[in-house]
Amino acid sequence: MAQIDQADIPSVPAEVDSYHSLFPLEPLPPPNRIHKSSNFGYITSCYKAVNGKDDLTYCLRRVHGFRLVNTKCMSLVDTWKKIQHSNIVTLREMFTTKVFGEHSLVFAYDFHAGAETMMSRHFNDPSADAYFTKRKWGQHDGPLPRQHAGLLPESLIWAYIVQLSSALRTIHTAGLACRVMDPTKILITGKTRLHVNCVGIFDVLTYDGSQSNPVAVMPQYQQADLISLGKVVLALSCNSLAGIQRENLQKAMELVNINYSSDLKNLILYLLTDQNRLRSVNDIMPMIGARFYTQLDAAQMRNDVIEEDLAKEVQNGRLFRLLAKLGTINERPEFQKDPAWSETGDRYLLKLFRDHLFHQVTEAGTPWIDLSHIVSCLNKVVYGQSSVAPQSGILLCLHLKVDLLSCCPSCTLEQ
Repeated sequence: MAQIDQADIPSVPAEVDSYHSLFPLEPLPPPNRIHKSSNFGYITSCYKAVNGKDDLTYCLRRVHGFRLVNTKCMSLVDTWKKIQHSNIVTLREMFTTKVFGEHSLVFAYDFHAGAETMMSRHFNDPSADAYFTKRKWGQHDGPLPRQHAGLLPESLIWAYIVQLSSALRTIHTAGLACRVMDPTKILITGKTRLHVNCVGIFDVLTYDGSQSNPVAVMPQYQQADLISLGKVVLALSCNSLAGIQRENLQKAMELVNINYSSDLKNLILYLLTDQNRLRSVNDIMPMIGARFYTQLDAAQMRNDVIEEDLAKEVQNGRLFRLLAKLGTINERPEFQKDPAWSETGDRYLLKLFRDHLFHQVTEAGTPWIDLSHIVSCLNKVVYGQSSVAPQSGILLCLHLKVDLLSCCPSCTLEQ
């Protein structure tokens, strides 16, 4: 629900295409910035925005100063839009605009509220790189990092591997390449849920219209995806991005060999080592092995917990709609030119029911507030026509039936 004051940030337009209520999700680059993104080669910015067509919130990734000269790349965008995966942030649409004062390319993705990047979750501690930094002459090694004492637990790393490899498998099966397997472009929601973000951007920025078949280069990019996955896994295993630097690879693999299983070590070596043949993400499935079932069981248990919590709240919507209907009738000033409409007939019974719900008092005359009493009485109100005769005083308007005898045992049927 975050919003900005348009006067404070005039560089953010009120509307972009069909989107409004833009809110920056990261610090905006200064107007005179010349440093480009290390990932895309262009200055980028990110906003939360609401689509006026469906009133849903989306994430807009803007590429500054890019003019789209070849619309043939839209075929790749359409392919990306068809990909639906639990670990991929879905691309909804792409469009060009000049409302920012220059040619810009905008990608609209699903919005995951409260998400943070893998970079900010696991690689924001500069002291974690101390093991790989060059030491001065005569300085001894510090303590060796261990699991639960500077390193991530292996179970968490395998959970990430299963999710990232599953995302790559779906992308590669569709004939595409991820090209953004980087800690800054992997979102984490909750404790361990991953979402690969910014997919499809590279395909548009680097599209070469002179090629007869742009998809022909995808196998090369898919091999690069596997290498990038290996770097991410190695960085997680070392809990440091310094470990994936070429001069630190041997030291990083020694750290993995000491602290983790041979399966994890072999997986990293397989992903980072050049092979004489084209590799597939399916090749690492035997290395994952039975750990896949651990993740499947965890996902199903999580689903059970969510369904149990939902079952506790499933009646909330019904009770709210009921209160909304009661509120539109109780003490209504006038209806059909009859100022006493809400005080007569069945409407008067609803007023008494409202007083019974909210205006209870104790023996001393002080207000008695009991939520369980309110919920219990509302649950005794059911939808539909009553089978009881109207003269019994139980049939109410709006097809609501209130069992007044059960709500107020002191009342008689005639009352």
